[in-house]
Amino acid sequence: MQGDTPRSPEQPPASPIQTTPHDARERTFTIFIVAGEHSGDALGGKLMAELNARCPNRIRYLGVGGTDMATQGLISQYPLADVAVMGPVNIVKALPRITRRVYRTVDAALTADPDCVVIIDSPEFTHPIAKRIRKRRPDIPIVDYVSPSVWAWRPGRARKMAPYVDHLLALLPFEPAAHDRLGGPPCTYVGHPLIERLDWLNALETDSLKARLGLDAAKPVLVVLPGSRRSEVRVLMAPFGGTVEKLSEAGITPEVIIPAVEDLKNEIAEAAASWPVKPHIITGQDDKFRAFKIADCALAASGTVTLELAMAGTPMVVGYLVDGLAANLQFLVKVPSIILANLVLDEAVFPEFIQENCNPDELSAALIPLFNNTPARQTQLAALAQIPQKMTRSDGQTPSAVATDIVLHHAVNGRASK
Repeated sequence: MQGDTPRSPEQPPASPIQTTPHDARERTFTIFIVAGEHSGDALGGKLMAELNARCPNRIRYLGVGGTDMATQGLISQYPLADVAVMGPVNIVKALPRITRRVYRTVDAALTADPDCVVIIDSPEFTHPIAKRIRKRRPDIPIVDYVSPSVWAWRPGRARKMAPYVDHLLALLPFEPAAHDRLGGPPCTYVGHPLIERLDWLNALETDSLKARLGLDAAKPVLVVLPGSRRSEVRVLMAPFGGTVEKLSEAGITPEVIIPAVEDLKNEIAEAAASWPVKPHIITGQDDKFRAFKIADCALAASGTVTLELAMAGTPMVVGYLVDGLAANLQFLVKVPSIILANLVLDEAVFPEFIQENCNPDELSAALIPLFNNTPARQTQLAALAQIPQKMTRSDGQTPSAVATDIVLHHAVNGRASK
């Protein structure tokens, strides 16, 4: 990669805090934790599980989250669905509601008087909350879990975060160096949560899904992933369906599996009703990863799913369409790839087709070689084999463990150190 593109270090930096602070072993804490969408809720749930293991029955949680965080003890101020919107157009439409929720969350945080505030991803929602808490209560430490993509676009955000974020927990190995270069807050690479599932993924059996779907063993398998948000599904199902049709015209009629989030299952089924190959639509995380392991290759929307496919060793082609306003902001993007797996590798291995290039002709032409033992497939498989090591911390600690070290450090010492 060239220019401002961050490079992945060979050895990610170690955690600055290696063990649970002694003062955390007897104290009780209040932690205010805020997630803005379902992926953040999953991340928050893992963090809370580790915190609970370190400090059993000694942490009170308040904030905003979904079912994963509620399972670990969070009392949410309102349903996560109230603020879980993505994309410039959708955010603008929901702005009055989101603004009300921001102020309500800030008031709740100040009333809770927490030992630490943890914001998780969704910067359009969580960062205004953090700024207002910092302004009114500068003594409360704030930890941000998941770096905004300052290395990709709007790099000035890094410096702007420094006054209200005490520590940033990064999922990708090149992010600490990017924040250091851009003047961002102290940043530690904790690792991607997918690493914590690698042993589970390797051991996951696939025969049960093959039997339930009645897959024809003589046919190849294509996983199609049109996104987890309604706005993505609505624009990607047509070109992805056209791609399946082009494959059929080329003599490839695969078994097609579409992993779907539950609330989009019916919409996906309706959009796929006219496809030349009737897809198997599945739900649930376990079956999604079973499908990845079964598949010869995948056609996917851009996003975290590209790392999930990479961890499963599934070759892929990525396509993406965005709304008109977001398309007009493409000039702000500072990286040559929107695929996280490519960024981790520091190499454009997995082909991507954006906007007008996200069409059946180009997508199918890139997919066809992946169904056979071609040089294109072998190149992807070799790259996929490198990703787990590149995504693992050199000290072997899990992301949740490192994140917990840092959160507890700030909960114990944050106020006294200000």
